[in-house]
Amino acid sequence: MEEDLLTPLEPWICSKIGLEPNVPLTRTSLNDYQLGRVQATVEQAHNQSPFYREHLAGTGGADLRTLADIARLPFTTPADILADDLRFLCVSQSEIERVVTLNSSGTTNKAKRLHFTAQDLELTVDFFRHGMSTMVKPGERVLILMPGDLPGSVGDLLTQGLARLNVQGIIHGIVRDERAAIAEIIAREIDCLVGLPVQLLGLARHAEAATIPHGRIKSILLSADYVPAAISRELERIWNCPVFNHYGMTEMGLGGAVDCMARCGGHIREADLYVEIINPATGQQVPDGEPGEIVFTTLTRTGMPLIRYRTGDLSRIIPEPCRCGAALKRLEWVKGRLAGQVLLGGKYPVSMADLDEALFPLPGLLNFRAAVARENGIDLLQATLFTQGGPAEKLCRLAREAMENIPALQMALAERVLKIAPLLISAQNWLSSGTIKRTIHDQRETIVC
Repeated sequence: MEEDLLTPLEPWICSKIGLEPNVPLTRTSLNDYQLGRVQATVEQAHNQSPFYREHLAGTGGADLRTLADIARLPFTTPADILADDLRFLCVSQSEIERVVTLNSSGTTNKAKRLHFTAQDLELTVDFFRHGMSTMVKPGERVLILMPGDLPGSVGDLLTQGLARLNVQGIIHGIVRDERAAIAEIIAREIDCLVGLPVQLLGLARHAEAATIPHGRIKSILLSADYVPAAISRELERIWNCPVFNHYGMTEMGLGGAVDCMARCGGHIREADLYVEIINPATGQQVPDGEPGEIVFTTLTRTGMPLIRYRTGDLSRIIPEPCRCGAALKRLEWVKGRLAGQVLLGGKYPVSMADLDEALFPLPGLLNFRAAVARENGIDLLQATLFTQGGPAEKLCRLAREAMENIPALQMALAERVLKIAPLLISAQNWLSSGTIKRTIHDQRETIVC
């Protein structure tokens, strides 16, 4: 154990679960707490939520004798929330402080709505306060390159959490103009950046980023459902500072897991979330160390608790102890989403994560988009690269070589069930809003009239 690396989440969680000062956290004490909270959440949802009253089919908290018993409960899915979010509420609508609307990326116009009480929002602020204390010090300034105009938005809650550390949070919002963001970093003497991976890569590789004084940026926090390791490495190289990762989603209350100083997996917010990893095909739990789909149960949510919610995100629980010595479980950084995979030649899965890791190390690449079409009975992988300056022909050659080295593409190309179309260069960047995820667009079912 390296004391100076210990995640600040550990003492925070010790106090949240009622341990006496200086009593170390153990898996036994944490498991006992989580079982009690799961039982209370199931009881609360069964008694107060119209959806869960039917969904749990008469199961009460007392029916769960061990944490393993939670596997008997049915899953909750995004489709359940889309169908009728108000049936999830365990409080009156007058007690809801914030409603977050997430637009669907599918073919329907329906939006997913998540409801939070003031108490639920306070839990997130408290998590942000302790999680951010790893990477910032009192008196520093953080530029938040995420939405923050509305009360209860991620930027607003993060600013509140930072204020409790005597750190100034400055909301810039999603990057629309790289020059303006760079100018604000310099003018406001920013110490830490918080934002989406592709956007921060775009800032770092922008020509005017060289005007940022050396050593000005002291830390970076990347937050998204998937953070390419290639982007983390490139940001560390360019700005010579530690890059931390955070995993969270609105359904979790925005915060889920965050790096400690060891930066080898996210320590889970275990006082507020019970996390499982399941085999996405069978629904069965898998042992720690094996990959699968992240499923979580909220433990302290009052307005809209979620029980065994399927995230669609792929990861695993890291079985080895963290170098910081924490008893908290660690989540390996998400490797992509189930919905983000496409099958090439009907049997070789490839995801945006595979393309990200292959392409983002290429000098000059700021973003790209990818699609799979069908041509003469063969899958056709198409990619358009966004870059600023540099020889386009060289970038296209390097990108094609990198793609051909992705194992799934190698096999599909060898069997002649796939072709890679000539790569294109575009002057247009595709800025992410943070809610619309980057994905491979599958156009094989598109009918052109």
